[in-house]
Amino acid sequence: MKALIIVDVQNDFCPGGALAVPGGDEVISPINNLLGAFNCIVQTQDWHPSSHLSFASNHKGKSPYDTVEMKYGEQVLWPDHCVQGTEGADFHEKLRLEPSQLIIRKGFRKDIDSYSAFFENDQTTVTGLHGYLQARGIEELYVGGLATDFCVKWTALDGRKLGYKVNLITDAVRGIDIEGSVEKAMHEMKEAGVNMLTSSEV
Repeated sequence: MKALIIVDVQNDFCPGGALAVPGGDEVISPINNLLGAFNCIVQTQDWHPSSHLSFASNHKGKSPYDTVEMKYGEQVLWPDHCVQGTEGADFHEKLRLEPSQLIIRKGFRKDIDSYSAFFENDQTTVTGLHGYLQARGIEELYVGGLATDFCVKWTALDGRKLGYKVNLITDAVRGIDIEGSVEKAMHEMKEAGVNMLTSSEV
């Protein structure tokens, strides 16, 4: 059994958003075209309180893309984005939502960021996704969405760590690319055994 994992296709990560990924809205068409091929479809949604400690605005003297040390390790500081209940946190209007069966909200704990669909950034606090997929007999994941070098990468890596066969849909992802982070992320995923394919190959 296979599942499609759609990562964070939200207004703030698309053009005009607070943390816009270049070409972020370009992932929508290939994702929409794939929906009919899956019986299990999961979306993730970044869902931050305004006081979230990953926001640069909550650290005096810090700017977006600076880094700080948190209890769980190094943390990139971001512009305020995907704040709970705002338009920026909504899914993009062109993304078809009705086929999705589960929405995993992440990043709602003030003191810890959350990139992966499976774990918070401490790598121990679970989101509940693994248990859901196990209950549905899922063995293989297809991953698309935003952004390649952060939430998509960590979702794919954690999927491999948990024993799933993981496929990255390369025309259905876009990255932020901080100092070559997209290329590094692609290398990390390949090294972990993530298979790369296009939506036409699914």
